[in-house]
Amino acid sequence: MKWLYFHQHFSTPAGATGIRSYEFARALIAAGHEVTMVCGSYNVANTGLTAPFINGMRRGDVDGIDVIEFELTYANNHNFFQRSATFAKFALRSIKVVFREEYDAVFCTSTPLTAALPGLFAKWFRRKPFVFEVRDLWPELPKAMGVITNPVILKGMDVLETLAYRNADRLVGLSPGMVEGITRKLTKNTPVAMIPNGCDRELSDVEPVPADQSCFDANTFNAVFAGAHGRANGLDAVLDTADVLQQRGDNRVAIYLIGAGREKQALQEQAQKRALKNVHFVDPLPKKALFAQLRHADVGLMTLQNIKEFYFGTSPNKFFDYLALGLPVVCNYPGWVSELIKERDCGLPVTPEDANAFADALIDLSKRSSLHVQSQNCKDLAKDSFDRNDLAQQFVEFIDGAVAS
Repeated sequence: MKWLYFHQHFSTPAGATGIRSYEFARALIAAGHEVTMVCGSYNVANTGLTAPFINGMRRGDVDGIDVIEFELTYANNHNFFQRSATFAKFALRSIKVVFREEYDAVFCTSTPLTAALPGLFAKWFRRKPFVFEVRDLWPELPKAMGVITNPVILKGMDVLETLAYRNADRLVGLSPGMVEGITRKLTKNTPVAMIPNGCDRELSDVEPVPADQSCFDANTFNAVFAGAHGRANGLDAVLDTADVLQQRGDNRVAIYLIGAGREKQALQEQAQKRALKNVHFVDPLPKKALFAQLRHADVGLMTLQNIKEFYFGTSPNKFFDYLALGLPVVCNYPGWVSELIKERDCGLPVTPEDANAFADALIDLSKRSSLHVQSQNCKDLAKDSFDRNDLAQQFVEFIDGAVAS
């Protein structure tokens, strides 16, 4: 069977972003399917294609995946209008692919929500099975964040979201809140599965970089945030925590922010203005190189803005990377991630918007002789519940049902 797979931000492990679609496409191929991946050009991704673009497109085989890449550059620091324009262009070009290619079924993954459009056209006009994967609840999240306030735009997004959910043959949500948000809008018993992001456990055994090549200081307790530096990530809370640590005269804990995003420059300027000597910024790294660096870290940081829609409505890649590496996690927002951390003793949840509590947690963990126990708990959780290979198999079996039904 041939799947037409749409993911605007697709990347191989050579990129510095999530590789869920790469892993799942490979799992489909291992199960005997063919996969054509349609994507754009995300600035921190690597599609595996190197040939020049011809008429705004290039195509080639990447590890058995037939990749179609549009010359549509997207970056986390783009403003709302730039992002919207890129999303619209990708959707329109993807719809053309729907009518041009031969395939048996179509799979679309958000974000953006407009990624559902080629799936809808394939369903309506070519009578193909359509599976939709929800990575963020739109328009709920941008509305809650205040990113989108125009009622016309919000209404349009709500209509598109409803159409996507109600026309899909099967749906995948990455967190409990996403699954709940999907089922709330359904009017029939469409199968919905929760398949979260997963742990690349094979990468967790990568050799650490030599100490003299590490971005971390061997003489400090190193807390790391490895992910996008966007508005949603609430990294001001990390700077506030660093400030508290510095005011207390604590020189043992160091904080590292690895990644890129629209807020990064402002965060760097704020850290400089506040003379935060315990905060260090590092450019994004490809997955394997990142894991080799993180082998020198002590704990991982999970931060988001204190918005209730985030509590159960996100499935952060960085959390699963921390688990795979055995990094205990400090999480500053309630929800399913904090509940897992508490239930499995994998770190410490802290009260939102409380820099003193955040600082206390880091100091507490830095003094624990039992940190290795929490580290092993993280690895056990990664193996038991979030192994990427196991989740990929669940994914293949679930979406196969869209064609069989």
